Amino acid sequence: MVLVLVIVVAVAIAGLVGTELYVRHRADTVVANAVSCVVQDTASVSFGARPFLLQHLSGTYSDISVQTAGNQIRQAKGMKLDLRLDDVTVRKTADSAGTLGALDATITWSSDGIKQTVQDAIPFLGSLVSNVTTSPSNGTIELQGGLGSVTAKPAVSNGGLTLEVTNLTGLGFMLPRETIQPALDAFMMALTKNLPMGIHADSVAVTDSGVTAKFVTRNATIPNGQQDPCFAGV
Repeated sequence: MVLVLVIVVAVAIAGLVGTELYVRHRADTVVANAVSCVVQDTASVSFGARPFLLQHLSGTYSDISVQTAGNQIRQAKGMKLDLRLDDVTVRKTADSAGTLGALDATITWSSDGIKQTVQDAIPFLGSLVSNVTTSPSNGTIELQGGLGSVTAKPAVSNGGLTLEVTNLTGLGFMLPRETIQPALDAFMMALTKNLPMGIHADSVAVTDSGVTAKFVTRNATIPNGQQDPCFAGV
């Protein structure tokens, strides 16, 4: 009898462990696919130490971390996302897939990524830029080229990011500020507009290696697949 009980308990534990691993892997895949669709880069997901089966049975999840590969976010090359999600409740209705208590995202954009992005995505200016340097002391980045340079200051405006031109050297004769600033504005708007769940920029800082920005949202509604195809599998 003791042996039978031991075997039964062992089988039950093995079944629970196997189920835990399966549903955790499945959830990792679902969340990673949704994030990858939004940012257009591969992503990896990790749920917290709390048993996932308990979270799944309650429909409430906590301490979820997401990291992207750092290849790009939308059109921005060399941009990496480090995301923390908490108090996620999955409750599907006709209007949503559930609710999200808190989202905190740190985005890092390397100097080389900024250079590549400007070269690829911003007409006229991109072809003239060969290097990007940063100045943390005054919070600016400098787009450098053989014909001169453009100095711009990253800032938060209306929930998005902007690059305000603060100085022109050389390039001013070919590309005046009135041409460069609208091009930068259009690109940054395309990069940060239409983010789901009310996600918005909270702060931005220039570092030795690039730019770091914080994005947040609180008490948000998770869209369903009809509202946003990226969330179709949630």
